[in-house]
Amino acid sequence: MEHFKKLERMYLSAPTNDYWKPRLEIGEGIATLELDVRPDFHHAAGAMHGATYFKAIDDATYFAVSSLVKDVFVLTATMEIEFLRPVVEGTIRAVGKVERQDERRFWASAELFHDSGVVVGRGRGSFARSRNALRPEVGYR
Repeated sequence: MEHFKKLERMYLSAPTNDYWKPRLEIGEGIATLELDVRPDFHHAAGAMHGATYFKAIDDATYFAVSSLVKDVFVLTATMEIEFLRPVVEGTIRAVGKVERQDERRFWASAELFHDSGVVVGRGRGSFARSRNALRPEVGYR
């Protein structure tokens, strides 16, 4: 669907992703994000910093919700992360899915997998529609 491709292009055009180098795929109510873990993602104890868990889980849930909203940006309102296992190397994959919605909010969750198949984290958040339109000037093209 064209909306999904526009969201993917918008996401990859964000300057922060020049650093993270993620890969994102969006479907109806679902999004999958992959990141190759690098040593510069590590904290002082030599494993992946929690910020990387958060980024992967937040981005996957955010874009799962955004797949259902075709006119405005979505805002992350809350996010709860559960850190299950440390990650040192390899690739992580967050799979975000919309769980439910009402007239004001969306709720989505994600599991974060290591390329060994082990779940290393989980998250759940709520999201709201903003008043900022999706338009070409912000990379939505």
